[in-house]
Amino acid sequence: MFALDSRLQQDTLPIGDFPLSRLLLSNDSNYPWFILVPRREDISEIFQLDAADQRQLWQETTTLAELLKDSFDADKLNVAALGNVVSQLHMHVIVRRREDAAWPAPVWGKHPAKPYTPEQVATIRERLRLILTDNFTFAEV
Repeated sequence: MFALDSRLQQDTLPIGDFPLSRLLLSNDSNYPWFILVPRREDISEIFQLDAADQRQLWQETTTLAELLKDSFDADKLNVAALGNVVSQLHMHVIVRRREDAAWPAPVWGKHPAKPYTPEQVATIRERLRLILTDNFTFAEV
């Protein structure tokens, strides 16, 4: 049975579900930072997913990145599956702008996380409702 890693639960806000992956928002308002977690148990590496799930994860990652680039006016998108701290397989999709707090350096460990206000989260959810229209179910809040 799928269970979200406790560190991801602690550091993120739930947005909803694609067919394979749970979409989370990192609770760090320094960057629009999204995380996709395939809802499969005991998976830490992409190659551990079967071929169909690998294709689905890449499709969800690509779809999300394309939509975020336009909607959030990204200068660059950082897409990565690292897992050095949280071993559960997850894909980071981070909107980067030349004026963001860490540009051009990586976001990890550059600045302390700055939690979102409830109003900021509501604004992001509404923006996502406009662009995530196919094959996506929003979490109840």
